[in-house]
Amino acid sequence: MNEIKVKKVENKHELKDFLSVPKRIYANCSQYVPDFESDIVDSFNPKKNAGLSFCDLQPFIAYKGNEAVGRIVGIVNHKANTRWNTKTVRFSLIEFTDDPQVSAALLKAVEEWGRALGMNHIQGPMGITDFDKEGMLVEDFDMIGSTTAIYNPPYYPQHLEKLGFGKEVDWVQIRVQIPEEVPAKYARVADYCRTMLGLTVKKVKSQELFDHYGQEIFDLLNESYSELFGYSSLSKDQIDEFVKLYVKVVDLNMVPLITNAKGELVGVAVTMPSLSEAMHKTHGSMWPFGWYHLLKALKWKKSDHVDLLLIAVRKDFRGLGVNALFFDDLIPIFNKNGFKWAETGPQLETNAPELAQWKPMHPETVKRRRCYCKNI
Repeated sequence: MNEIKVKKVENKHELKDFLSVPKRIYANCSQYVPDFESDIVDSFNPKKNAGLSFCDLQPFIAYKGNEAVGRIVGIVNHKANTRWNTKTVRFSLIEFTDDPQVSAALLKAVEEWGRALGMNHIQGPMGITDFDKEGMLVEDFDMIGSTTAIYNPPYYPQHLEKLGFGKEVDWVQIRVQIPEEVPAKYARVADYCRTMLGLTVKKVKSQELFDHYGQEIFDLLNESYSELFGYSSLSKDQIDEFVKLYVKVVDLNMVPLITNAKGELVGVAVTMPSLSEAMHKTHGSMWPFGWYHLLKALKWKKSDHVDLLLIAVRKDFRGLGVNALFFDDLIPIFNKNGFKWAETGPQLETNAPELAQWKPMHPETVKRRRCYCKNI
């Protein structure tokens, strides 16, 4: 029987093997939504990933004989460790065949790498930022995945639990049917926000994002999400990278901003047509036809559902009904574009105010995912 060997990814051949692992595991899986391989490669490049200025990162590949059977990335986010007063190594992009020796060897490699850097705790799946994919899927494996969240086979969490990993936090996603009209409660509260609080829904153009609104949006996200589990505030360089990314793919008519009477940004919602089916068809590459599937989803809105990527409200405006302005603006737009239902990104199960906002649309909780952890 061939021994499992885990190596650091140090050359182009090993990187190619690293990228190939999901193709074997998800070859016949209609629920799997791949990442672009080029995006993964860029995430390892300090010139294209500003987060590496304050993180150590190391990809590993597992071999059984000459066959690549698993992969994992170790991350030490020094900014997050300082913020949360921890000595944690994160693991990310973990994939493995249904062989306990493979999963054990991969996680052992990250644990040993982390201990060598002074870490005493391991958690994951977690990325560098809160906008990376995080949390291992533990329920609803029959549902198609999301472009912003991890999909994995049911045996993944079973392997981790047998290795002594426990739950640190859970995230859930919320699915709602798009109503034909704005629910009366949203309409009433939205009118109150406009007339009594002086709030306004604003749409911006691409150049305005580059000029100043992009920075303001991510400054607001840094403030709004600062207390969320594991959050690592974004630097200016990271913000610039995200603004360039979003300008390429987001229809800004589906990104309402909320400003107060002084013109200050107090809220933002980012939504877009779901790219899940389009990304599934790309097989992780723009070429030869991946670009076409994305174009259909982004420009021609050939999807029946929409992704509610994020909502943020300035702390001093929370609890005042600001979120109703988002729904009052977006529901007519969703109907115009033929969207039938919507799904949020992962939300912490303990974030009661965030989860409560969906009640007027009779939400369904789906796709529970988990951050696992243990001491090392």
